[in-house]
Amino acid sequence: MKTLQNYIGGTWTNSQGPNRLTVVNPSTEESVAEFPEGAAADVDLAVASSKTAQSAWGALTVEDRVARIIRWADRIEEHTDELAELECREMGKPVGIGRSFIAAGVGGLKASAQEALTYAFDASTDDPDGGRTRVIRQPVGVAAVVTPWNFPVTMVLGALGPLLAAGNTVVIKPSERSPLSTVRLFELLDLPDGVLNLVLGDVHAGEPLAGHDDIDLVHFTGSVSAGRKVGAASGQALHRAVLELGGKDPVIVDEDVDVRATAEAVAFGSFVNTGQICTSMERIYVHQAIAEEFVVELVKAAEAYAFGDGLQADVMMGPLVDERQRNIVGDQVSDAVAKGATVRTGGEVPAGHGFFYPATVITDVDSSMSVMSEETFGPIAPVSVVSSFAQGLERASESSFGLAATVYSRNADHIALAASIPAGVVWVNQWQGGSDVRTYEPARASGMGATGTTAAYDSATRPFTVHIAPDRS
Repeated sequence: MKTLQNYIGGTWTNSQGPNRLTVVNPSTEESVAEFPEGAAADVDLAVASSKTAQSAWGALTVEDRVARIIRWADRIEEHTDELAELECREMGKPVGIGRSFIAAGVGGLKASAQEALTYAFDASTDDPDGGRTRVIRQPVGVAAVVTPWNFPVTMVLGALGPLLAAGNTVVIKPSERSPLSTVRLFELLDLPDGVLNLVLGDVHAGEPLAGHDDIDLVHFTGSVSAGRKVGAASGQALHRAVLELGGKDPVIVDEDVDVRATAEAVAFGSFVNTGQICTSMERIYVHQAIAEEFVVELVKAAEAYAFGDGLQADVMMGPLVDERQRNIVGDQVSDAVAKGATVRTGGEVPAGHGFFYPATVITDVDSSMSVMSEETFGPIAPVSVVSSFAQGLERASESSFGLAATVYSRNADHIALAASIPAGVVWVNQWQGGSDVRTYEPARASGMGATGTTAAYDSATRPFTVHIAPDRS
């Protein structure tokens, strides 16, 4: 069993906290690593290291910083298979899915870092009176990045490009449920000492990091309840917070779609990574004209999702991350059934080791059921029948969440109306579609702070203005 350490100032360092936690392989229920619970003293050391390194890192040219980030990204890319296997062992993601998302994360890191080459860090304009106004954007300083367990590599890489390229230094705290792959990223690190620091642990590390006086920005991805605490700590410390929190993403299926193809697309959006994606499809509103045919095709698609250990090549769904998460999923299904829902396929915990749960389709659901109102983070596809696209749009908008939404329709007027759904991203006819150029900010309880392209650099920098009066001599 591997023993994990913090990485501070370029050195692997033991925690100053006394307690240890364990990483459990959710497919086998075997312990695979132990690591520190975390302590405020660990955070102090990591933040101090980042603060010391920031002036030299920020003084480098943008071109130099970007080149160093790209060089590290290339090195990570060479270890994609190894990182995917580590993700599988720590949180269950099938290796094939892990490879694709890690590759996307590496590509995103490179692309976002290269955006620094064209970002306006220093822009001047001529004033009407003959003077000149200069707007300069400097790095905010030290950033804290707190990442979730479901995409440990991709979420780390996704946050770092703009922060590092803009000249900030960073302390990373990965989720205590999946630290293995993040530790490996640091073993591959190719940046100056102190530019990136790693603190392991649970709330014992997360809370002091989020509220640390010498942190200038917190980039947090996680649950709404934890996000509220991070936001409150950031407010108290008067530093910035970018929060991407939970979702309960709706899907509207119009009456004019290709039923089979759409059902297969919805199955993928509901079951990939065992439904453990912030933007998984968790509320499905189907037009009554095609509802029964759609459910039949969705059940067929669901039953094709074989579950098992993600190290096996033919497995499409791994386990849930742990028993606690499986209990949440099972409890939501039980609550729905008790209130009148019908399980069309799945819905039962399989026998044997591992925290597995089958791809599940349920119908006859309504808003009184937790499966339609609370984040599931599991392989459940709850289908609600609506009488019209307008009713689907209304139901899709009835949520305290606002992360993303998906609409399937061939009707141009309906497609135009899709933009009215309160969400950070709305996908039309392709879940997770689009390019890396998108900019978004979650709506409602799903978070705050815009990310993507120049918005990420706006968050990572502090603007100030220098005004030069006209020469009157």
